[in-house]
Amino acid sequence: MGESNHGKYIKNQGGVTSIHEKVDAWTFNGSVPGQPIRVKQGEAVRITLKNNINEPVSIHWHGIPLSNTEDGIPGVTQDAVLPGEEYTYEFVLDTPGTYWYHSHQNGVEQLDMGLYGTFIVESEDDKNYDRDYMLVLDEWQSNPSEMQMGGNDEVDTDKQEEDQKGNNNDMESMDMNQNESASKEENKGFPNKNGSSSIMEMDDMSSYDIFTINGKTYGENEPLKVKKGDRVKLRFLNAGYIAHQIHIPVNYKVTHVDGQPINQPNDQGANKLLEVAPGERYDIEFIATGEDFTIDCHGDMPAAKDMKIDVDDEAGDQVLSHATNTEDVTFDSLGKSTTSSPFSLDDQFDVEYSMDLGVEMKSDELKYTINGDAFPDVPPLEVKMGDKVKLTLTNVSKDNSSHPMHLHGHFFQVLSKDGNPIEGAPILKDTLNVKAGETYEVAFLADNPGNWLVHCHDLHHASTGMVMIVKFENFKEFYKDTGKVENDPE
Repeated sequence: MGESNHGKYIKNQGGVTSIHEKVDAWTFNGSVPGQPIRVKQGEAVRITLKNNINEPVSIHWHGIPLSNTEDGIPGVTQDAVLPGEEYTYEFVLDTPGTYWYHSHQNGVEQLDMGLYGTFIVESEDDKNYDRDYMLVLDEWQSNPSEMQMGGNDEVDTDKQEEDQKGNNNDMESMDMNQNESASKEENKGFPNKNGSSSIMEMDDMSSYDIFTINGKTYGENEPLKVKKGDRVKLRFLNAGYIAHQIHIPVNYKVTHVDGQPINQPNDQGANKLLEVAPGERYDIEFIATGEDFTIDCHGDMPAAKDMKIDVDDEAGDQVLSHATNTEDVTFDSLGKSTTSSPFSLDDQFDVEYSMDLGVEMKSDELKYTINGDAFPDVPPLEVKMGDKVKLTLTNVSKDNSSHPMHLHGHFFQVLSKDGNPIEGAPILKDTLNVKAGETYEVAFLADNPGNWLVHCHDLHHASTGMVMIVKFENFKEFYKDTGKVENDPE
């Protein structure tokens, strides 16, 4: 575990004044985001998690199609890894795209502490980009609680350096490094394990007062270097709990959503806002025009001004301004329609299931619910191998909260929003943000047997109940809880 320093900057006429704020963090191999993993399509990886903190941990490989045995869910596919112990994951990367990894044990706190990193599976087309940058969005609290998360005081630095020299193409070794102490966040306005908040408090994100890109605020981030004529790829990932509206003031195309390609991507004007919700990834591309500009975040929270980064053209002598009138990028606008769409609303589905996403009091505790139930009391969705499954997701929460719903082990197609069919290119995703009052219909093919989670990726909501398991009929169970670990899958 190590400390991650996030600098907050104030610009004034006299220059730039640096106001450093230290935020204690847990890390994968010494940094937040953790050590990036980048492999080529078709390669196999062996990744060893070595737990050097005093809390159980696991790793989930968000969005990557893999066997259920490698999904990294405590109490569902494995026991969480105890302090001082190791666990090895092995899988083949058949599907290219932008993915990420993060702890799935008590994730609401462990992601807030920094236990996540990026995972890119390169396609052949990636060779055609002149620049390829990863931009990870996140939020932090400058005043977490004083509750201590313990850990050993010593770190085997020689072993860390040896581990970090591993070859990404065949093996990655991850250490959770530590310092003398770290503090858990205080979930201000969120229920603790026993639940204790009111509905009005539940979705208050005001305690997150530092917004970062790649673990740093504006001023500490190095500019993204480009030169005129470059074909540039930007990969956006939201590792936090707040949806962010990102403005890129050039003409660009959204080429991938959650790692999946968009058919014949459309041009998006320089006045478009791209919203990236928790857990989502968006890949965009643009051709450098010889002008400098800044990518920024539009939002009402004061910290939004620090979530930006400069794009510096080596020959740039002009800075592009930002449009004052902006429009949202929509699913309908992403690309062209195709006859090879996996699903349509006219299909006959083997399983149709409605999920009302709500919030209510249960036994004097405030819970986020699926059809009125809170995990682990949410009945599983039972499917058979080969089933065509349609889910109807409706946000009925009374607190105006959004629910970025994530399906493990599968991609789904977004068919409709509020009763209107999605036009244009088929949209395949693993995470979908369902805002207050919205209804989406999505469909997936049950072709990866196992016990898979569906849950909200605002983990404050998942940790208080918004989780369900998709269970395959006749699936041979491989995991049995040993009783040695207090498994906490969210």
